[in-house]
Amino acid sequence: MTSNGQVAILGAGVMGETLLSGLLRAGRRPEELLITERREERAVELRERYGVDVVTNVDAAAKAETLVLVVKPQDMPELLAEIAPAVQPSQTIVSLAAGITTGFIESRLPAGVAVVRVMPNTPALVDEGMAAISRGAHCDESHLVLAEGLLAATGRVIRVPEKQQDAVTAISGSGPAYIFFVVESMIEAGVHMGLPRSTATDLVVQTLFGSAKLLRETGEHPTVLRERVTSPGGTTAAAVRELEDHKVRAAFLSAIEAARNRSRALAAE
Repeated sequence: MTSNGQVAILGAGVMGETLLSGLLRAGRRPEELLITERREERAVELRERYGVDVVTNVDAAAKAETLVLVVKPQDMPELLAEIAPAVQPSQTIVSLAAGITTGFIESRLPAGVAVVRVMPNTPALVDEGMAAISRGAHCDESHLVLAEGLLAATGRVIRVPEKQQDAVTAISGSGPAYIFFVVESMIEAGVHMGLPRSTATDLVVQTLFGSAKLLRETGEHPTVLRERVTSPGGTTAAAVRELEDHKVRAAFLSAIEAARNRSRALAAE
């Protein structure tokens, strides 16, 4: 990985640690990275595990060229107020907070600071994440390339207009939960029909993995792939009919719209 100066990750939760470990696996040296954590026992754990410096938010803002903000949306105002006096217009801010707009961050930092908004998801834990990035008012191509380089350490990255970020949040940010919900339901169905839970789990997980790989590698539309499995009058046709009768497709649409609306509400709050 090409270095773009020192990177500070502000927030050592699950996603912060995931990004840290991904950057190290991708070739970043520990001395190029900083992470912030208030709890001393957690700070010791991070130092021992990754060999990186654990500093305060203000120290991170004063030292690093790139600041990656990985905090809960409700904690963002306090964090921005804390680091604003140390932030310089030459720095790049990369925000992974759901629902927080680039305009919100720009309004609380010195004028001219470049802000990139990111919506990641939890498969980043196994380097199969999907991250969507959007430019703020002061971003140019170099800032987007920098953000892409950071997020590529944990999966794929795409660019979207910021107005699409609430939809991205609903589709891929929250998306793993929908998949896990379906997997959970299929496993329970297997157990209900007499399969051992371990057997049902193996069957469902491998089916999910194989189906995702088939989608990616063939490039076929999911409808085409579904129809190939669905023989007229067969078992799959019977199952799909039940799903349609129970309006599962409509339920997914309503659920994803609800997630989008909540993302908008977070921004408004």
